[in-house]
Amino acid sequence: MSPLSEIRKYLESAAQSSLDDIYAIDPQSWELVGVLVDGAEASVAEHPLEDLLQALREQPVRTLLDAVPLEQPMVDISHELHDINRYFGEFRLLLLGRGRGRVLLVMRDSRAFSRHILHVLNEGANLSALISNAPGVVYQAHMSRDGVIGFLYLSDACKPLLGEDAEVLIANPDIFLSLIDEEDRGAYEKNVSQSAHNLSVLNWTGRFWMQAWQDTKWINLRASPRKMPDGTVVWEGIMTNITQSRREQQAIRQSHEKLARLSAQMAQIKEKERLRIAQEVHDDLGGNLTAIRLGLSSIIKRLEPEQAALLAKVRQLEAIVDDTFEATHRIASDLRPNVLELGIVAALEWQAAQFVEKIGIPCDFVCNQPELTVSTDHAITLFRICQEAMSNIAKYAQASHVEVTLEASTDDIVMQVIDDGVGIAPVDRLKANAFGISGMAERAVALAGQCKVQACGQGGTIVTVTLPVQPVNIAVAE
Repeated sequence: MSPLSEIRKYLESAAQSSLDDIYAIDPQSWELVGVLVDGAEASVAEHPLEDLLQALREQPVRTLLDAVPLEQPMVDISHELHDINRYFGEFRLLLLGRGRGRVLLVMRDSRAFSRHILHVLNEGANLSALISNAPGVVYQAHMSRDGVIGFLYLSDACKPLLGEDAEVLIANPDIFLSLIDEEDRGAYEKNVSQSAHNLSVLNWTGRFWMQAWQDTKWINLRASPRKMPDGTVVWEGIMTNITQSRREQQAIRQSHEKLARLSAQMAQIKEKERLRIAQEVHDDLGGNLTAIRLGLSSIIKRLEPEQAALLAKVRQLEAIVDDTFEATHRIASDLRPNVLELGIVAALEWQAAQFVEKIGIPCDFVCNQPELTVSTDHAITLFRICQEAMSNIAKYAQASHVEVTLEASTDDIVMQVIDDGVGIAPVDRLKANAFGISGMAERAVALAGQCKVQACGQGGTIVTVTLPVQPVNIAVAE
């Protein structure tokens, strides 16, 4: 007999059966006061119904029951309760009596679900074809009261997907568990347990090792649970093979990681080249300008008073040399600020002071330590990100105050640049020409950190940089 035929036979039998049990519950104390099984009175102690009583004590249920007029002798509240919690779909509930003498009769009705499924089986002539052509394995799973999980039904796609016949997995549910990768098995059991406890949709993805094919598959399980009258839980759902899409996602992620490492490496190379150029500007160009300055001074001393025109020309050249000296110093400082040699705390404090002097906007610097020792890469990264953030504030923020904070803990270094300006819109972070923001993020990623640019709740923008204390080596995968 096929699995579908077995299910049909069981449902037909259940649909014709009478109501299983009837329970009388005091709606004031929520205690079970009477039980009828097959029309005969039974022991209350043997029917605790803890799950049902707990569900009835929930506030939405209490609110509904309290709203029933005291003078109404009988009210069927099954439908209303089912709208609140689908768990009550397994029962029919009648509220009988008047005043405080009312009793809530709860009748288990196993026929309701069975009749619904029979309607689908009888009216949906193409149900078998639908299951056969589903993009995965259609299954029905069951969890007993003691937590043992097994399969009641697996469609014919079981063998191609899992490498095992449906009958084998139904007879030996432990085989299914053994197929799950050891690293993912705990997450699977946790998700199933939570789904059973909360009656929430099971949506889990994990790796399955296929011994016959010596390969790993990524499989997604999605199923809806329902609680049965005997306290067990049943799921109906589908298993689908998502290996291809998962591998594509991994390839994209690896590509992004490689690009990030490459960008980080380029940033480090750029900093080294800046240092080299700064040294050459200082040593070579600075030396030549010094020689020119000394030569002009010597010429001035040798000129006679009557050579006033020539003297004025030489002094003009001397002023040009002095301006060139200043420009050379500024260029070298921009390429590699000498203040970094004094430490990151002094460098950021200097940068805040320069911002106030050049832009005219008040800027405070706060650090939780008077001195902070970091690697050269850390210092350059923090300095450059702060420099870029302040440049953006000067261009776009329309701020009236800026604050730079630096905090260090055992594991992380956190820098924040906060302004009270117009704030950054989410779309601004996605613009194709937002090179400054992407550059800050890439610098942070280079040291296994992160940089976030967010709008403040009260207006303005906050740039947060988090770097690990221990430096990391950036290497591009071949």
